Amino acid sequence: MFAALVREGDNAGRLQALSDDGVPVGAPVRTHDLAAEVAAHEAAHRPRWLWASTEEVYPELLARGARVERCHDLRHVEQLLLAHLGRHREPRDLAAAVARLDGLPAPDDVAPRKKDDQPVLFEPERAPLPGGADPLDAVLRVHAEQRRVAAGLPPSLRLLFAAESASALAGAEMTHFGLPWRRDVHEELLADLLGPRTAPGVRPRRLAELADRITAAFGGRAVNPDNPASIVRAFAREGVDVPSARAWVIKELDHPAAEPLLAYKELARLWVAHGWSWLDAWVADGRFRPDYVVGGVVSGRWATRGGAALQIPRSLRTAVRADPGWRLVAADAAQLEPRVLAALSRDRRLAEVAGEDDLYTTLAADSFHGDRGQAKIAMLSAMYGGTSGGAAELLAVLRRRFPDAVGYVERAAREGERGGVVRSRLGRTSPAPSQAWHEATGSADDGEDALRRSQRAAREWGRFTRNFVVQASAADWTAALLGALRRRLHERAPEAHLVFFQHDEVLVHCPAGLAEVVCAEVVAAGEEASRLVFEGTDVRFPLKAVPVERYSDAK
Repeated sequence: MFAALVREGDNAGRLQALSDDGVPVGAPVRTHDLAAEVAAHEAAHRPRWLWASTEEVYPELLARGARVERCHDLRHVEQLLLAHLGRHREPRDLAAAVARLDGLPAPDDVAPRKKDDQPVLFEPERAPLPGGADPLDAVLRVHAEQRRVAAGLPPSLRLLFAAESASALAGAEMTHFGLPWRRDVHEELLADLLGPRTAPGVRPRRLAELADRITAAFGGRAVNPDNPASIVRAFAREGVDVPSARAWVIKELDHPAAEPLLAYKELARLWVAHGWSWLDAWVADGRFRPDYVVGGVVSGRWATRGGAALQIPRSLRTAVRADPGWRLVAADAAQLEPRVLAALSRDRRLAEVAGEDDLYTTLAADSFHGDRGQAKIAMLSAMYGGTSGGAAELLAVLRRRFPDAVGYVERAAREGERGGVVRSRLGRTSPAPSQAWHEATGSADDGEDALRRSQRAAREWGRFTRNFVVQASAADWTAALLGALRRRLHERAPEAHLVFFQHDEVLVHCPAGLAEVVCAEVVAAGEEASRLVFEGTDVRFPLKAVPVERYSDAK
C-alpha cells in the first residue's frame, strides 16, 4: 500500500492512505506531530511513502526519530520519466509537474540552499503551486500521471523508480548519521603537511616555501603558482613551450621548477578543498555531513553541494575513524564498470575472464601477455573512446578477443555520432545533443574547416554515449545495491548505519559485535543487486567487505 504525505509547517502536515493502485482510502489525516504519525503508520503498515521530494521531507522526520523503509520520490521519478521521453531540460519539481497537468507554464525548479551558503534571517517560503493547487491533491495527481505514463514504458523503469527513491532515502540518512571524522587527526595531518594554520587567504608555511622555490627556479622572476597562465608564461620565458599547466604536462618536463610545482599543486589542492576552512564548515560533533545530490550527474552518479564528499584524498582517510567500540565496514565493487559492460553485452568470454578476481590481471593473462597496465588501458579505451598513444592498438586486441563487448559500446558511440540517444540497463536515458551540436554537425557542407568541426563534434558526442551506457548501468546497479543494503541492515542490524557512498564503494558504521553480520549483509546486497539488474547473467560482481577502525585501512 501507499501513504501520501505533505508537510505543512514545522512537524505538521497531512497523510492520505492509498491502495496499491494509488487510489485514496478514507479521508486524509491532519496532524501537528507528523514524525510521530509517520512512525506509527510505518510500524503498523510499512507503506511506500509518496511525497514530492525526499530531501524536503525526510531530514526533518529523521531528526525527530522517524525512519521509513520505502518511498516513491515524485521528483526523482519525474526526472527519469522526462529523460526517457527526451525532455531532459524540463523542470521536475512538483510545481512543474502539476503545471504540465493543467496546461500551465512550468516554473523553474527551486534550487535548494547549500549548507555552506551564507545564513539568512528568514528562510523564504516556497511559492504556492500553480493555479492554487492543493499540495496533497497535487501529489496524488502527479503520482497518477506518472503511473499512467510508466504503464506504456519498459517494466524495468519501475525497478529504477524504486531504486532511485531508495537511494534518496539513503542519501538523507547518510547526512543524518554522518561520517565519523576525527578533527584532531585531520588538524595534525594539515600541520604536518602544510605547517601551522594561517589566516584565511594566507598561504601556509609549506606552500609559501614551495612558491619561493618555484620563483627561484624561474630565475627569480615572480610566478603565481595558483595561476595557470602565469606558469605557462614563465616556462615560455625559459624557452619551454607547454600547452597548459596541468600536472601531467609538468611531469614530463626536465626543468628545476617541475618538482616544486607538482608538490605545490598537490598541497594547494588539499589546503583549498579540505583545509582548516573546510573543517570549520563541514565537520561538527565528530561527524562529516555532506549534502548529497542523488542522481546529480546525468548518468545517475551522485554529486554533492559543497564539501567534496566524493573526492576525499587518501591522505585524509585516516581521519575517518569508527567510534570507540564500533567498526567501519568498507566494501567496494572491484572493476564495476568493466563487469557491467560484460553483463550488458552478454560477452561470455569476457564474463569467463572476469571471474571473481582482479579483472585487469586476468584480462592481462588472457590477452596482453600478463601486462596489467595494457589490459586496463585497453578496457578504458573501449569504455571511454580513448585512441591516443598506443591505446588504439590495445583496443584492436580487445576487439578481436571480445567482439561482443567492444561492439556494444561502439554501437552506442555510433548512435551518439548520429545524434541519437542511448539507455542504461534499467532505462536511464542520455540527453539529446544540444542545438549548438546540431549547428556544428549541420555545417559540414560549408567547407573543410566546417567539416572538421562537424566530425569532431560527432566523435565527442559518440564518446559520451559510448560511456553513458556503461556508467549509467553501473549507477542502476549501485542504486539497487543501496536499496537492498538499507533494507537488510534495518532488518538484521538496525544499529548499523550506512554513512558513505562513492560510485562503487560503501561504508557502514556499526557496533563492533555486528561487524561480521554487516559484512555478510553487504555481500548479500551486492548479490541481490546483480540478480535484480542483470538477471541470469554469468558475470560476477564481487563486493568484498572488511571491518576496519580507519577508512585508510580498507585498501
